[in-house]
Amino acid sequence: MKYVIVITGASSGFGLMSARALAHAGHTVYAGMRETTGRNAARVTDMQQYAKEYGVDLRAIEMDVASQPSVDAAIAQIIGEHQRLDVVVHNAGHMSYGPAEAFTPEQFAQLYDTNVLSTQRVNRAALPQLRKQGRGLVVWVSSSSVRGGTPPYLAPYFAAKAGMDSLAVSYAGELARWGIETSIVVPGAFTKGTNHFAHAGAPADEAVARIYADGPTGDFGEVAFKGLASLEPADVDPEAVAQAIVEVVGKPFGKRPFRVHIDPSEDGAEIVNGVADRVRAELLRRIGLEDILHPRVTA
Repeated sequence: MKYVIVITGASSGFGLMSARALAHAGHTVYAGMRETTGRNAARVTDMQQYAKEYGVDLRAIEMDVASQPSVDAAIAQIIGEHQRLDVVVHNAGHMSYGPAEAFTPEQFAQLYDTNVLSTQRVNRAALPQLRKQGRGLVVWVSSSSVRGGTPPYLAPYFAAKAGMDSLAVSYAGELARWGIETSIVVPGAFTKGTNHFAHAGAPADEAVARIYADGPTGDFGEVAFKGLASLEPADVDPEAVAQAIVEVVGKPFGKRPFRVHIDPSEDGAEIVNGVADRVRAELLRRIGLEDILHPRVTA
């Protein structure tokens, strides 16, 4: 099957890799990004040239996930051009790095908006079409930090990703009877090959950040980053995340995995998620909702 797909936050990193990989798999892919006529104009041109060079259907589309009108317009454009939308990939996200106390509440709220509320905006725009079709797939790009090992100085990001993952699990059950499938892709800490760490935000309260830097926690940053990097195999490739998404999308309806882990560092998330997902499944069975563990065939 060849699908119409939209992926958020696709100007760089996992998003761009996944958009290209999905297009090479034969799908029509809309790469959502903001400021397509501004700071991302060059990225739009690059994407057009890439699509032409490789003969794939890859299209940049203006989508600021912080704006409901922007999201609504993008989804409406896609549906207007194809009369359908098959797959939504929630990839947009941002990281901040530094001692938790040094971030303002407003910074925490901004990280939550980017990593969690953005998915709600996209869902509210896209799900009416998927429900109307009686068939669809929602892919959530989570993080091993939700339930794996959690090194210090990434608290705002970890908290936001945990919120997104929890939302994904709830949506999975609520959408199953509508014929909408859910898969949660869980990347580990890729310290090379993306700009995730390089583009991380810094705490606004520099005075508090300096106190931590000059205190007993002063070595946290260097030790933690070097430690994470040392856990990665020499041949680690972030493209593996994109390929995992391609494989999920390519599986038959009803056969897609609820979770897929791509964690070269093996920080323990797969073990803990396995337990948590089994507990969820058992509770749903006990309360008489076992059927929502799998999407219903309605179309």
